[in-house]
Amino acid sequence: MLDFTQYGAGGLGSPAPAATPDSDQPLLDAYSNAVIGVTERVGPAVVRVETGAQTPAGRTRGGLGSGIVISPDGLVLTNSHVVGSSKQIRLQDIEGIVTDARVLGVDPDTDLALLRADGARDLHYASLGNSRNLRRGQLVVAIGNPLGFESTVTAGVVSALGRSIRSVSGRTIEDVIQTDAALNPGNSGGPLVSSAGEVIGINTAIISGAQGICFAVASNTAQFVLSEIIRHGYVRRAYIGVSGQTAPVPRRHAVLANVENKMGALLAQIEPNGPASRAGILPGDVVISLDGVAIHGVDDLIRVLDRDRIGRTLKMDVLRLGRLREIDIHPVERKTVKS
Repeated sequence: MLDFTQYGAGGLGSPAPAATPDSDQPLLDAYSNAVIGVTERVGPAVVRVETGAQTPAGRTRGGLGSGIVISPDGLVLTNSHVVGSSKQIRLQDIEGIVTDARVLGVDPDTDLALLRADGARDLHYASLGNSRNLRRGQLVVAIGNPLGFESTVTAGVVSALGRSIRSVSGRTIEDVIQTDAALNPGNSGGPLVSSAGEVIGINTAIISGAQGICFAVASNTAQFVLSEIIRHGYVRRAYIGVSGQTAPVPRRHAVLANVENKMGALLAQIEPNGPASRAGILPGDVVISLDGVAIHGVDDLIRVLDRDRIGRTLKMDVLRLGRLREIDIHPVERKTVKS
């Protein structure tokens, strides 16, 4: 049997069209040049963050993560879970120079921390970009120290925007960037960088057992936390003294109260002498609105209680035994342990 598969469409004896690897070369060059350019611009500003005491042999007993220098006088952004409660922090740059650092403030609610490198000036630094300009599919580069391997670069795309993940404090981190740029333990606190060389996220979490699902706190969130820590030493948020859970609103109660909510924030515990207790809120009340904002669960309630509502008198709509009640409540500033 004759085998004609070796011949091309031009007929017998005509050689098959030769592969043209050069046809894709411009595209590969553009991609490579983008990643290389980002690495050369931002890479020198990425530092290794070590926490804990050093042994006589020079080894560190503590944690390891990454950080990004955001100002020439040594301001460094990283994750709060990288810093933890450690009082001994060292930074190591790409040239191997080690310097001590101190914590200016931490915000477990967004898993961010701000450090100051001691005795360091004129450092390489990177700029925070506007994460609102991101688009799905956009090229991003992650730089850090995964598994202790220093100055590692991985590339990927923005997989999704506006995600919410749970922080170690139990609150949700809003406006999180999902990416498929490979992250591993040790990448935490490192930058997620756009092709323009701007830091558009702080790498924070991976999902164990999943591939290509990684998360970064958006740079706009980081900018807010940064400004709050510089101004106050912590992030100011409102507090009303309740705990609860997301729960469905019975349809008959919603119809009777003429509300659209299918879900609300069911309050389970009220702190004695707290703002909610003084306002007359009771366990079992279901919050469906606060300050004119619909509440469809505990996360919505937490989100509304921001710094702008501290010290104000707010209208809270609750369902109590199926009846709608409007209650005035006066949130206070949440007590925060300052570093």
